[in-house]
Amino acid sequence: MSDIQKQQVLGRPTGAFVGASWVALGLGASVYFVGLYNARMLLSEKGFFLAVFLLGLFAAISVQKAVRDRAEDVPVTGAYLGVAWGMLLVSLTLMVIGLWNAELLLSEKGFYGIGFAMSLFAVVAVQKNVRDLAAFRRANPESAPVARPAFPAAP
Repeated sequence: MSDIQKQQVLGRPTGAFVGASWVALGLGASVYFVGLYNARMLLSEKGFFLAVFLLGLFAAISVQKAVRDRAEDVPVTGAYLGVAWGMLLVSLTLMVIGLWNAELLLSEKGFYGIGFAMSLFAVVAVQKNVRDLAAFRRANPESAPVARPAFPAAP
């Protein structure tokens, strides 16, 4: 079996997928935050949209982790999984209601919605990659980069 096939069997994500996930998260969050910073809203409205964004990201990560733990036979209580799904649905609902009632142009509402959706998807992909890379390194300690001293030892 080649090294590439071994990496895929053991769940190591490709560098391109890891990079694309981080870029998507950075782009989605940046677009959302730049729009929020420049929006002509009350500070309390900006705070609402920031809190909903952060709740959504945290809930998406929690759902991904809980679902994956269950798939790998790691104990996860039904209460935790239910709360994680509930908070994800709450954040989506609050975002829809907030955008529906915001005094923004329709294009601005779409801007926030797309930034939020892109960030939710990307944070799940980033969490998956972080976990897959950690599992791969545990299973294959010889594949970890070797730490080299910054300066060569004096003779």
